[in-house]
Amino acid sequence: MLIAADKFKGSLTAVQVAEHVAAGLRRGAADGAELEIVSLPVADGGDGTVGAAVAAGFERREVTVTGPLGAPVTAAYALRGATAVVEMAEASGLRHLPAGVYAPLTATTYGSGELLRAALDAGARRIVFGVGGSATTDGGAGMLGALGARLLDAEGKPVAPGGGPLRDLATADLTGLDPRLAATEIVLASDVDNPLTGPKGAAAVYGPQKGAGEEDVDALDAALAHYVRVLERTVGPRAADCAQAPGAGAAGGIGFGALLGLGAGFRPGIEVMLEVLGFAAALEGADLVITGEGSLDEQTLHGKAPAGVATAARAHGIEVVAVCGRLALSPSALGNAGIRRAYPLTDLEPDPSRCIAQAGPLLERTAERLAADFLG
Repeated sequence: MLIAADKFKGSLTAVQVAEHVAAGLRRGAADGAELEIVSLPVADGGDGTVGAAVAAGFERREVTVTGPLGAPVTAAYALRGATAVVEMAEASGLRHLPAGVYAPLTATTYGSGELLRAALDAGARRIVFGVGGSATTDGGAGMLGALGARLLDAEGKPVAPGGGPLRDLATADLTGLDPRLAATEIVLASDVDNPLTGPKGAAAVYGPQKGAGEEDVDALDAALAHYVRVLERTVGPRAADCAQAPGAGAAGGIGFGALLGLGAGFRPGIEVMLEVLGFAAALEGADLVITGEGSLDEQTLHGKAPAGVATAARAHGIEVVAVCGRLALSPSALGNAGIRRAYPLTDLEPDPSRCIAQAGPLLERTAERLAADFLG
């Protein structure tokens, strides 16, 4: 039995999900049943990506970087040999904002650039850059600044942090970017493929999640469009091409900064993470794969971890079931995604707040039910 589930956001990490599922399976297995359980916590590039890499054998490294509001924060990345897994949310994520506090116009990705630089300093020559869960909408300007770019206003001073001040950008110079970037393979790992600007862009789609009101969204979208025009004068039409490329709008537009400034290549987050985590090897000999995440819904079908796990397992002819906090997909939608059956915690505890608070014990009981169905 291979447990390859993502986190239950707000209640359990991917590692904790695997632990609770394994405990429930062992309790629910029939007496005398031979049960080998392999746990491979997974992530799709967003929150929990570094934790998943560490669980798969990477070394956890911690550094102090600039948080989204400018104060120092402790951030981690994962390293194995010359490969690093860097999670932008570790440096620039919503997790670093005080409860109820947002800074949609001024939050910066500077710390994400510092985190990438730390990975380079540690000898990384392949970096999987997982983006998601950001507090920022600055188009990766802060990140580029931390790595040596110069983004200046009309007076020749650095523009202020955040997406809003990009409206004052007059000149951009990328020639000072860390030269090690050119010799490093950087993979932009994301579960979204939005462009940078426009109705499906970073500000319009994700700005409200970061506290942006309607006027803020308009201001950010205009500032990001201006940012692209200024960069066009520096690097040519490639700037406009990158702004419309899949993944450019990921994590407040840091995807754009990575594509244009770091020479990153975009790949679906779960696809690249399954490679990094060694999913194919873990599948060998598996009779059943158990995946899952907090909410199985329409978003799951568009690049989230359970769909990626199911696709990979199905390609090897291995059956997949899922555990989740809540289920908002029909049996046919699950089947089309390669998931035979889903087990939501709400079957046992319909109240959402109690379900979140008691997620661990509920997950163990759910795994017992799963074991009875498949191992009885």
